[in-house]
Amino acid sequence: NWDLDALELCDPSAEPAPEALQQDALAAEAACAAIEGISQVQAAGASYGHHSIYLATSNGFAGGYQRTGRSLSCTGIAGTGAGMERDYDGDSRTFQNDLRSATDIGRLAGERAVARLNARRPKTGSYPVLFDERVSSSLIGHLLSAANGAAIARGSSWLQGAVGEQILPETLSVIEDPHRARISGSRPFDGEGLPTQRRAIIQDGILTGWTLDLASARKLGLQSTGNAARGVGSVPSPSNWNIALTPGQHSREQLIAGIGTGLLVTSLIGSTINPNTGDYSRGASGYWVENGEIAYPVNECTIAGNLRDMLKTLTPANDARSYLSRVVPSLMVEGMTLAGS
Repeated sequence: NWDLDALELCDPSAEPAPEALQQDALAAEAACAAIEGISQVQAAGASYGHHSIYLATSNGFAGGYQRTGRSLSCTGIAGTGAGMERDYDGDSRTFQNDLRSATDIGRLAGERAVARLNARRPKTGSYPVLFDERVSSSLIGHLLSAANGAAIARGSSWLQGAVGEQILPETLSVIEDPHRARISGSRPFDGEGLPTQRRAIIQDGILTGWTLDLASARKLGLQSTGNAARGVGSVPSPSNWNIALTPGQHSREQLIAGIGTGLLVTSLIGSTINPNTGDYSRGASGYWVENGEIAYPVNECTIAGNLRDMLKTLTPANDARSYLSRVVPSLMVEGMTLAGS
């Protein structure tokens, strides 16, 4: 049995009319266009979804629940010609009343785009890199992918054989909790009808085990962790639900001040991750930091390292958004290879 009311997966308020969604999108667009320096609004959109999920399996399980979702986003473009820069903001919630205002989202999208104007390429070298909270969850995502039972069963993971080893600093844990109220990753049971559970994937820096569905668990001689995900026409595969990384003691601004000289990454482009070795290389843009202060925007650079080395040096800020499915703060990596000019 499970307490669906406690999970609050479905907003009882009325479905918004298409006109209300259109007005939200137009309000975001107008707020973005009003920012000085914005040359055009590339897109603004609002959506609403109501889903009914019901699962019956051959082992006798049968159950279901309903889920709602409301989202709003805006993308602004600043500058003209070859000097154009683009950035965005958005929000997605289970309950409509929790959604940030359209004017706030449009305004921030515009301000972010303008702040990226006149970007330069940074100097090549080895520097500390601070992954902004908007992109930092991707680092934990690479860790979760490597701890996925399907990858382990295939023998294609840089974490192969690493259960019981220290992966993160000992002050950090990665907790999965599929029972958080009003969160998109919450669910009472997985795609095979097994109960979901709160568990520590990383406990005090130590990898505790794999993320498993029935098939990957059977291949590895283990028990499912209740992490099967499936679509309407697809077979189950292991997937993670809500994730939270231990927050740090300092603000993002304090971490920036401690960088000295380095890079604040706010956007990542493309991805070259070697699943067997953990070698990491991604295109990045953001802001150059000198003397502990943001100096100017940067783009067209590549950051590279090895995930095992990078994750062991993580220093988290305390700026994670608690309402996201992946609650991950800004993350400092001590030294990465930066290829710029």
